[in-house]
Amino acid sequence: MSGPPLRAVIADDQALVRTGFGMILAADGIEVAAEAADGAEAVAAVRRTRPDVVLMDIRMPGMDGIEATRRLLAEGGAAGGPDGTRVIILTTYDLDHYVYAALTAGASGFLLKDVTPEHLVAAVRLVRAGDALLAPTITRRLVERFAHRDEPAAPRRELVDLTPRELEVLRLLATGLSNAELADRLFLSPTTVKTHVGRILSKLGLRDRVQAVILAYESGLITPGGGGPPADPS
Repeated sequence: MSGPPLRAVIADDQALVRTGFGMILAADGIEVAAEAADGAEAVAAVRRTRPDVVLMDIRMPGMDGIEATRRLLAEGGAAGGPDGTRVIILTTYDLDHYVYAALTAGASGFLLKDVTPEHLVAAVRLVRAGDALLAPTITRRLVERFAHRDEPAAPRRELVDLTPRELEVLRLLATGLSNAELADRLFLSPTTVKTHVGRILSKLGLRDRVQAVILAYESGLITPGGGGPPADPS
């Protein structure tokens, strides 16, 4: 027996974009719970409908998508779905500061609006399943940001709770590897990798892989152009 349909809110100031994305999602069995034309409407819609995923435009009048994302996720995603609503940022602007602002606000993914219908649907389902959209180009921008900052990395005490193997998985995860790629690299089963990733997120109090990548760079566990000291496999 299949579970309840995946539900989404589409927030964009262009009605044509909302309609187009809505048709794409509906054609794949994803219910559009509500639409919003600005950030304030998006926040209200999520609180009212408690969707699984929000497709959030960045540039909207009044409250923008970054602030709306920040507010929603500060509330635990307005308690939408079993683990709270997840946000995918959609924009026509492939700019560094938007990427970093969206990810640090708590977004689980970042897509350009020229995404194919198949990729859009896959992204919504992937994020709802608890994964994150961190394409290599986005990871590269994140790395470049840390490569050019002046302040030193701040050590994170939470890392001491990770086992050597979990630290190794976190380092590789921070380079943008998927679970399947991690399994191949570490000669582990996908199920074992998924278990390691889940434990890492739990121990560090993180929502998803995006936050794990940010923490890995902010803590100095991995450095731009390289990595941390080699882990002791266990």
